[in-house]
Amino acid sequence: MLDPTSRYAPLETATLTLPDGRVAAYKRRRFIPANTSLRVLAEVSVTESDRLDLLTHRTLGDPEHFWRVCDANDTLNPFDLMREPGSVVRIGMPEF
Repeated sequence: MLDPTSRYAPLETATLTLPDGRVAAYKRRRFIPANTSLRVLAEVSVTESDRLDLLTHRTLGDPEHFWRVCDANDTLNPFDLMREPGSVVRIGMPEF
């Protein structure tokens, strides 16, 4: 159902029986790891023209892995990472 590299792939699948008897499957909640537990692959200085998807593609090879960069920088909002030119963004080492 999910791509093996998805942030949700390793999460446990749980089920819930609805009042009408149908069973709904869902993934358990994902907790963001403390960035101190993540290995840093690189640190990148943000420029005015940077976009997170392009930065992620350039450093991790996949623009859809922007969430790994968010995890490494303790942020839930990816737009916060690219807001200030000159700020440094940590790129977390992918772990599969």
